[in-house]
Amino acid sequence: MAEARKPVPGARTDARRNKEALLKAAASAFVASGVDVPVREIAALAGVGVATIYRHFPTRADLVVAVYRLQVEACVETGKALLARGSQPYAALVEWVDLFVDFLVTKHGLAEALRSEDATFQALHSYFLDNLLPVCGDLLAAARSAGEVRGDIEALELMIGVGNLCIGVNKDIPYDARRMVGVLLAGLRPE
Repeated sequence: MAEARKPVPGARTDARRNKEALLKAAASAFVASGVDVPVREIAALAGVGVATIYRHFPTRADLVVAVYRLQVEACVETGKALLARGSQPYAALVEWVDLFVDFLVTKHGLAEALRSEDATFQALHSYFLDNLLPVCGDLLAAARSAGEVRGDIEALELMIGVGNLCIGVNKDIPYDARRMVGVLLAGLRPE
């Protein structure tokens, strides 16, 4: 009877640390160069070999999805933390929208990837809405309850408006999405 192999102490910790380093490096590389950045550049940024990337993420799509999900989760957690603070709901909403703008404008090439036929990307839009819409809705409701924003704006409308204002970023024209989003947010204030 063959003896079962015992796991090497620290192996899981190393694998988890490598995966976290990969996701952080991939996120940075995607911001700088888009989602088509060469895998070897991501590996170099993470301080690991290319094989390590493929061990964790067999395809580029798997890596893109993992980074995207991680960033959506960060937006959700930040929104929850801002809500938990409880004071100044409008300021919390503005702070969260600012993070949401960062999330949107750093997705070079992701829009094209999401429209691709790759089945790996099919569920990302729903994941995005299912996770971010409730947080935005809660922040908006808190600000509405405090009388700090108008009552006739829904979370989906706000997210679409912010998203549309971020479309012009990274084009060859001078455009400040953050300034335009600020104008939108100022328009939420009650008259």
